[in-house]
Amino acid sequence: MRTARAAAILAGLAVAVAACGNAPTTTPDNASSSAPASDAGGAKTLQGVKLEVAAKWTGDEQKNFEQVLKAFSDKTGAEITYASTGEDTGAYLGPRIQGGSPPDVAILPQPGLVQQYADQNALKPLSDPVLQEIDTNFTPYWKELGSADGKPFGVLIKAAHKSLVWYRAQAFEDAGVQPATTWDELVKNAQTIADSGTAPFSFCGASGWTLTDLFENVYLSTAGPENYDKLSKHEIPWTDATVTTALEKIQQIVGKKEFVVDGASGALQTDFPGCVDKVYGTKKSAMVIEADFVAVSAVQAGAKVGEEAKYFPFPKVGDTAPVILGGDVAVIMKDSPGAQELVKFLASKEGGEIWAKLPGYLSANKNVSPDNYPDELTKQLGQTIVSAGDAVRYDMSDLAPSAFGATDGKGEWKVLQDFLRDPSDIKGAQAKLEDEAKKAWK
Repeated sequence: MRTARAAAILAGLAVAVAACGNAPTTTPDNASSSAPASDAGGAKTLQGVKLEVAAKWTGDEQKNFEQVLKAFSDKTGAEITYASTGEDTGAYLGPRIQGGSPPDVAILPQPGLVQQYADQNALKPLSDPVLQEIDTNFTPYWKELGSADGKPFGVLIKAAHKSLVWYRAQAFEDAGVQPATTWDELVKNAQTIADSGTAPFSFCGASGWTLTDLFENVYLSTAGPENYDKLSKHEIPWTDATVTTALEKIQQIVGKKEFVVDGASGALQTDFPGCVDKVYGTKKSAMVIEADFVAVSAVQAGAKVGEEAKYFPFPKVGDTAPVILGGDVAVIMKDSPGAQELVKFLASKEGGEIWAKLPGYLSANKNVSPDNYPDELTKQLGQTIVSAGDAVRYDMSDLAPSAFGATDGKGEWKVLQDFLRDPSDIKGAQAKLEDEAKKAWK
């Protein structure tokens, strides 16, 4: 749910993008074919092959993805149908899997679903050419995200950058502060901004996932990538000292009333994007900690990105500069050479660069040059992803069972909301997190 908005970022900002070409035709049912994949010469050897692709995207994001599919169709001759799953991908795919009529290729918004569908024998193994394409273009970490029990079933084809702090330029100028590069600087700046008469932080407490994003950035920076991986799999408990350290750091900014616009009670009644409006609309606050898709809401609030609405990388809290991504994984549910060839194309440098030239896209493909992105904002974000290399990590809550990391009013969301309300009891919050994790990983 949190990465869906990233689709619209540049659609609202890069208005000069050329209009979409003819999108693939959508029909109720298309059976896949076992025709041979296209040859190295680019001949249309998938002529007559029909493939169905299901993903959550609608609107401009769907149109942009359909341009990528059209490029594949033009190259191979395959005819592709697009079906939108809506936000609840599992609710859409579940009945189709049970009924024996899944799409040929599905785009999953959470890596946790890869394991879930692999356990149901609903995913088809990737061919050697697809695996070779993944090994060429992605770090081992991204390959692991598309795997279940060590076996690759998918490839992360689209990313969202979640390690950013957005700020209102005038608020920083009024307080005489510059973007922070360390956590201590951020806390110091917050005090200076508060002293100038503006609440430094706007929190989207009603949208629990934003609080998990804050925790994940602090934890990755203080505990490091290895512990991040362990905690994401519940291989270490939430009562661990590394979690204590992260919550102590967060306490430094949520524990001061003057740091939180409208106080904790107001923050807990503010959803995303309401928290963005408090920075750029009503101008009651100076900063909001969230992903690249803040740009859309900032524009809707009347701010111009790059002028009044600016961002800086999430500051280092410990030894690691955190770079956390969300994203979408392509998997094969109905095997055929055509489906394999499509996933190979989506994993390729060629496919990534076609998509990168369109609004609202970031790639984890290390061979897709940031120069392909249509504006400076996206080029900078894309370069950050590439430069982070093996230290980049996926959104932890999206790796967890949904009962713990992705359910409104339950699990991690609820405990962190309670912590925002009363950040004085760190050990109590850890005990609750561990209790919820034990239930979810049972």
